[in-house]
Amino acid sequence: MCKYCHASSVSTDHRKWNTMSKKSRGDKRRALYAGGHPTETAKAIHRRFIHGPLPRLLPIASVLEVRGRISGDVVELPLAIIRFHGHWYLASMLEGRSNWVENVRAANGQARLLHGRWRDVSLVEIPASERAPILKRYLVFAWSARAHFSVDWRAPLNDFERIAPEHAVFRVNPRKE
Repeated sequence: MCKYCHASSVSTDHRKWNTMSKKSRGDKRRALYAGGHPTETAKAIHRRFIHGPLPRLLPIASVLEVRGRISGDVVELPLAIIRFHGHWYLASMLEGRSNWVENVRAANGQARLLHGRWRDVSLVEIPASERAPILKRYLVFAWSARAHFSVDWRAPLNDFERIAPEHAVFRVNPRKE
């Protein structure tokens, strides 16, 4: 019996995580987003997260629902949401152009967010010059995102200023009808 999940079969891979080094854990997390896109394994993890109870219960868990810029279909994805100076923020853990970031930009920031409950929101992109302290705060809470950043979460703020243009950050505002 597995001592981590109490499964009768011990063929699962998660029991090895306890003995892995931090570097190999980071490599495994980065491999879930090879080429900047989620693998099938990452997509399966996303589906379980989205349809489970965590986005309604955890203070940093959320699900973003935005219309796809090409397909027009509604796309759901799990994101860490953080509070900073009285506002809620969503940040992209992947450098460059994440698909969800491009979808939010194409939708002019109009989306739905599950954070405790579903609500219509307007996402306002933060200029790169103001992102550094938000990204630093993001890495304090979004542990799995740390593997995707080129700076350590304890790095000084000027290191975050250097990488800020590579990671999109959006402030979550209630949508005004």
